[in-house]
Amino acid sequence: MPTEELKSKAHNADVTVWVGKAGVESVVDELGDQLDTRDVVKVKFLRSSRGGTDTEELAADLADRVGASLVETRGNTAVYH
Repeated sequence: MPTEELKSKAHNADVTVWVGKAGVESVVDELGDQLDTRDVVKVKFLRSSRGGTDTEELAADLADRVGASLVETRGNTAVYH
């Protein structure tokens, strides 16, 4: 699916996964399960998850762990396919 189409779908999607102080490890299975049934999943990185790391680094790490494509990051939110 083209990136622009995925971004369009993401625009209307709600955040369904939140990453908090437990970090990305705690949401790997949940994100994987949601990606099995949806084209895009929006993930919010809460302040407590970031520590000294920026959202882009955390988003890329989570994508690697799940085997997903990172469509985009905007602020503290990332979109996966």
